[in-house]
Amino acid sequence: MKRPIYLDHHATTPLDPRVLDAMLPYLREDFGNPASSTHLYGWRAEAALTDARERLAAAIGAGDPAEIVFTSGTTESDNLALLGVVRASRQRRRHLVTSVVEHPAVLDACRALEGEGVEVSRLPVDAEGRLDPSAVEAAIGPHTRLVSVGAANGEVGTVQPLDAIAAVCRERGVPFHSDGAQWVGKLPVSVREVGIDLLAFCAHKIYGPKGIGALYVRGGRPRIPLQPILHGGGHQAGRRSGTLPVAQCVGFALALELCVEEKDVEARRQCELRDRLLASLEDALPGVWRNGAREGGLPGNLNVSFDGVAADALLPALPELALSTGSACASANAEPSHVLIALGLAEERVRGALRIGLGRGTGVEDVDFAAQRLIEEVRRARGASSRAKLGGSR
Repeated sequence: MKRPIYLDHHATTPLDPRVLDAMLPYLREDFGNPASSTHLYGWRAEAALTDARERLAAAIGAGDPAEIVFTSGTTESDNLALLGVVRASRQRRRHLVTSVVEHPAVLDACRALEGEGVEVSRLPVDAEGRLDPSAVEAAIGPHTRLVSVGAANGEVGTVQPLDAIAAVCRERGVPFHSDGAQWVGKLPVSVREVGIDLLAFCAHKIYGPKGIGALYVRGGRPRIPLQPILHGGGHQAGRRSGTLPVAQCVGFALALELCVEEKDVEARRQCELRDRLLASLEDALPGVWRNGAREGGLPGNLNVSFDGVAADALLPALPELALSTGSACASANAEPSHVLIALGLAEERVRGALRIGLGRGTGVEDVDFAAQRLIEEVRRARGASSRAKLGGSR
């Protein structure tokens, strides 16, 4: 069978060949351990890591390469930020503020902290998934140790008002963490200008390798307290132990640089393709609903529901298209999307939602073919449903 058209770029992205080429020397001849300080192999590996840190810091607008802590991915980065900051507090009462639409990496970390006696405030969002900064301000109290709000939602494309939330946190003296996995490399990012204290991001969402991520931890004063969650060797100034995969770190840095260089052109192109796909669906079908962000969202994101059609019945009929119903990290859970529920959508619309993620390799012909197949299968499913209802009424 022909490989399906890949329309799930929020779950992961293909490795850019340019990134692979940059990684290969560190998988072959320059394979040294960067912690080996007594010979050339270690020196070359450490030099590559230093260069990768510098490039990543520059790409996100950080002031110091030492603010970049390498991790295994955004999930670990989120856990290091939440568990690390909150556990570092010596206060008996500890409080954390987040939203109801966060990634499972954040929500599950919050649940773990609740098991340790930490109070968690989960704030509601509006019908597009946007958080009101004034709600954050109202939720912050004397025992609040951290605010965690994801930059962009990978299910519905909503981008949060980070500047305003960061300003509230800064005024109240509370560190601000953001999961930036869907934001970094796709939209303009400057942690210093926005005022983010901790930013989690990774390579595999931006055409880099899997298994490598980073946590930006703002330096300077006031210092961000961070208790490590991994122990063994005291690597990376004691913030995250473990031998680093040099090849992945090198690939990570180049992948982000390429995305930053191409983001304006890509954002325009993907917006045009997304709008073309949505217009084709709406012109051909009644009862098409776009879920989440209407304006100013992620360029390649389209979350749609079709009246009278369940997504889990539609997907098996579309083997030519690689689509999803939500976050890949929550796919083991058969429950409806917590993000769509938080938007206040009816159950039928939630269960009928498809997430379409366009990317660098998506072309006009892919979008037109996807629209054609979706229209065919939605009509077929609606026809089958009508016939079943007629049969049941006899």
